[in-house]
Amino acid sequence: MAYRLLYPIRTYLVVSGRYGEEVNVMAADWVMPVSAKPFMVAVAIAPTRYTYRLVEKYGEFVVSVPSVENLRDVWIAGSEHGPGKLRKTSFDFAPASRVGTPVIRNALANLECRVVDKHVYGDHVLYVGEVLAYHHREDAYVNFEPRLEAGFLAHIAMNKFTKFAREVVTVQ
Repeated sequence: MAYRLLYPIRTYLVVSGRYGEEVNVMAADWVMPVSAKPFMVAVAIAPTRYTYRLVEKYGEFVVSVPSVENLRDVWIAGSEHGPGKLRKTSFDFAPASRVGTPVIRNALANLECRVVDKHVYGDHVLYVGEVLAYHHREDAYVNFEPRLEAGFLAHIAMNKFTKFAREVVTVQ
């Protein structure tokens, strides 16, 4: 588990499936931007996950940015498996604007992604998705800069999380 040396790291939610049909949500720490123009993100998903099957089936996913208010749901999405776990959560799904996968209305932001590439690395598949649309809560970002008061999450270890403090250091 030497990868834990990279923690704390941001925690995201990866939504897969189809709105009103089969949907799954997976907590994911291994998410990153890979291009600004066009805007692309990558997410690593283990082939043993239900999310993997749905991303393979539909060729798309949504990256949702949870807040500390979503912590219980984040924990369920990351520690339980299969679609039945969603009955235990308070995710508020809504239709996306550009993909068939739903967005999480009660998240801080949502990125609607279409898979443009994938590659197997060890025990995970790295999916690269072009961001076709994005949405965010107005109180969470100002000019795309996160307002730390919104409660962005970082994963420390196993069942331990923290939120970002208001203390900001500016480099001159």
